[in-house]
Parts: sequence; C-alpha cells; structure tokens
Amino acid sequence: MDTLDNYRQIIQKVLTEYSQLPYAYGELERQLIIDQTANHYLLLTVGWENKQRVHGCLIHIDIINGKIWIQRDGTETGIANELVNAGIAKNQIVLAFQPSDVRKYTDFAVN
Repeated sequence: MDTLDNYRQIIQKVLTEYSQLPYAYGELERQLIIDQTANHYLLLTVGWENKQRVHGCLIHIDIINGKIWIQRDGTETGIANELVNAGIAKNQIVLAFQPSDVRKYTDFAVN
C-alpha cells in the first residue's frame, strides 16, 4: 500500500471512531464527510441544543502535497495525537490551524 492510501485509511478510521461517539446532551449528531478524490475529510456537528441550531465543523483534515494538514481541531485530546498513535509520523502532520510562525515551535511539520 502506498503512503497516500495509508494516510487515507488511517484518517478515515480515526474520524469514523470519533463520528460514533454520542453526545451527552442536546439533539446533536456527527456527520463524517469524506472526499478521497480531493483528499478532504470533515467531521461536522449538526442538530439542536436548547432550541438553538447547531452546525459546525469539529475536525477538518486535508492531504496536501503528501502531508496531512489539520485545518480545524475541535477535540479535547487533539486529532494530531490520534493520528500519531495510529502510525503517522509527526513530521508528516501540519497543524494548519496554527500560524506559520508558531508551527516551528511544535513537534509537528512546519509545512
């Protein structure tokens, strides 16, 4: 299996596990959206809480130029850590939600 296919499988597996976690409150659900052709992965939260509509992005990951770019991470533990635990090297993960001048101070890729 080539690296790109491996990344796709790992991302899909990790996000599928997150998507199956139930919310403890509200009428909320998670929706996993995957576009493997364009290498976009989204985990959305949709539903109702206290008569308020909820619609937002919990996790957004792209694969760009052979690296994993985490565009949005709304998890408590950090989706990057989950990807590392699943076998992806830190130098292959870009924390895109951090400013580029801050990324050099993380253990992850700069770009």
